[in-house]
Amino acid sequence: MSSPRDVVITGIGLVSSLGEGPDAHWQQLTRPGVEPVLDATRFAPYTIHPLPEIDWNLQIAKRGDQRQMETWQRLGTYVAGLALDDAGIKGNDELCATMDMVVAAGGGERDEAVDSAILAASESRNDRDVLLNEKLTTELRPTLFLAQLSNLLAGNISIVHKVTGSSRTFMGEEGAGVSAVETATARIRSGQSTHVLVGGAFQTEHSDMLLGYELAGYLHRGPWRPVWQRQGAEGGGVVTGSGGAFLVLEQREHAQSRGRKIYAELGPVVSGRARRRRGELSADIAALLKQTALRAGELLTISGASGAHAATAAEKAALDANPALAVRAFSTLTGHMKEAQFPFAVALAALAVDRKASYPVFDATVEQPFGGAPSSVLATSIGYHQFEGLGLIKAAQSEGK
Repeated sequence: MSSPRDVVITGIGLVSSLGEGPDAHWQQLTRPGVEPVLDATRFAPYTIHPLPEIDWNLQIAKRGDQRQMETWQRLGTYVAGLALDDAGIKGNDELCATMDMVVAAGGGERDEAVDSAILAASESRNDRDVLLNEKLTTELRPTLFLAQLSNLLAGNISIVHKVTGSSRTFMGEEGAGVSAVETATARIRSGQSTHVLVGGAFQTEHSDMLLGYELAGYLHRGPWRPVWQRQGAEGGGVVTGSGGAFLVLEQREHAQSRGRKIYAELGPVVSGRARRRRGELSADIAALLKQTALRAGELLTISGASGAHAATAAEKAALDANPALAVRAFSTLTGHMKEAQFPFAVALAALAVDRKASYPVFDATVEQPFGGAPSSVLATSIGYHQFEGLGLIKAAQSEGK
């Protein structure tokens, strides 16, 4: 039974190494034998999935706005603009002014030149406390931080796209993306919000971003392999990618009142934080699967698996225990996009529901074919380090049916 407060998806903004926009991604991801876009030389021994060519002017008109943002903020602001355009909200002052925003963001890119200058100067001086104070008083960014503030992405979206309702920013890798979607969904269901912009962006083409993964040994080394085939390979299994995903979520009644196309309905969104050192991850994922109230029958599953050895093995075990799940690990073709991972999975699930078609297998050695038109699609995001989330995306029904 549908309700006026059902959460529906009316706008999708996507950028990855495969291109930009929902149509481009659908065409690429449904093309049998599509090859990933890789760069194995710039950050060797690590491979990345780089950004495509982007004309920032298309979504960020003022050069001054572009200049004061680093790439992750430009990327997030650009992708948010794509979602607003897709939902028919961009440029509508009334809708933008009443629109809430929930953003998943990291700490931003560090100023590598300042970091390098501090390290270089420390080699010839012993008064390092004095040195550090000197550098902090002369080299700090206006944000009073050696990286960037996480809520600057939301701030720039507000400035550029005039989205000026309430704003929340979550930090914490994949967990931030899950919490952002979970919170936006809860606000709409409760009647606190009528329409919400939710998503995140990740720019991996910056050595400090890769350092964050590698300090704990998470990055895959050596020749590239699909997500499911990295177990036992050198390194930690994660291949990162630059990209972003934003969604416009609305109350069903709100979307219908303005005559907007609805991609899909967002069903249960659930999250957990397993005690992984105790080996509880597979069991926790199984418990989350039960909470999503999956119907009987074959179910297309868009997995945000990162390739991280322990997390991906646990996810595979939990999904394999449900033979009806036809899994597609999209990071094989996009790379791992951290905070944007779960919004991206939800977007791909919504496209499959809307187009009434499946994605072909991304790795024929592991993934199973899926026949027919998916009326429901499961999206997963099992954090490479911690936090787990699932969401069920369903075909939109007419109210009252």
